[in-house]
Order: sequence, then structure tokens, then C-alpha cells
Amino acid sequence: MTHASLIESSKRKAQTGTENLRHILVVDDDPMACLAMEVYLQRNNFRVTIAEGGEAGLRALETEQFDLMVIDIFMPHMRGFESIRIFHERAPGIPLIAMSGYAFANLNSPAPDFLRMALELGAARCLRKPFTPDALLAAVTGCLADHRDVAPTARVG
Repeated sequence: MTHASLIESSKRKAQTGTENLRHILVVDDDPMACLAMEVYLQRNNFRVTIAEGGEAGLRALETEQFDLMVIDIFMPHMRGFESIRIFHERAPGIPLIAMSGYAFANLNSPAPDFLRMALELGAARCLRKPFTPDALLAAVTGCLADHRDVAPTARVG
């Protein structure tokens, strides 16, 4: 995924007619995590667009229609909750799943609950990294089921 910061599996789309599938935007700065989520979600009949970083994810929101966003909380150039706040503000009608694998150096000190804070900022669900493929699928399907009454796709811009 180093050839571009925004990747949609157009080859798979052309081969399988995925334009009718639920479209998920995955935003994470870890290419391996992106690849793993993309493969698993596609195998479970979702259309996936990968954005390697916050800026690429915001560009994708301007040009594509999505049913769901899966956003990493901590990414370069978009630290902390800035990513969750901005994505939720730009696309308030699209449910958002926040992910975090943030680890603290001192496990004896009380740590803020970043995922709980993400929920307060508008995330519909949260996933703590590392998570299992089944946990990802459960979060995605549950989030989409909860937001079934919302328009099937929303476009910003």
C-alpha cells in the first residue's frame, strides 16, 4: 500500500460488482492493520476504502460515499481525539468506530480511557487494538444495524 495514501480495491470491485455492498472507510497509519481489516471485511461482503492517515481519510470523505468509518485515534499529523472530532464533524451522519492501541509506559499510574472519551466525542463503537477479526466484524455489523434508519450512504461536501 505504499503506492498511494488512499486505496480502494477497484480490481475487486470490477470483478465482483461490489458497488451495492456497504462501503467502509478504514483510516489507520499502519499499512499492515489496514490490509488485515481490508481483507477480512471484503471476505465478509463489504466494500472497503483504505486511507493511510487522517488527511487521506478526509479527502476520501469529500469524494466518496460511505456507510461507516473505522478510524484510528492516534495517527501522525492528527493527534489524539482530533481525528475523531474532525471526522465526526465532517460526516455526522456516518457512524464511526474508533480504534486505539495506545499503551502507557507506566502501567501503575491511572490512565485515561481514550475509547470512552471517543464515545463522548461521537464514536458509535470502539475497538481496543489488537482486536480479533470477529470483534471487528461484530462492531461493524452492530454499528450498521444500529444506524439502519439513517440514509444508506451519506456524502459530505
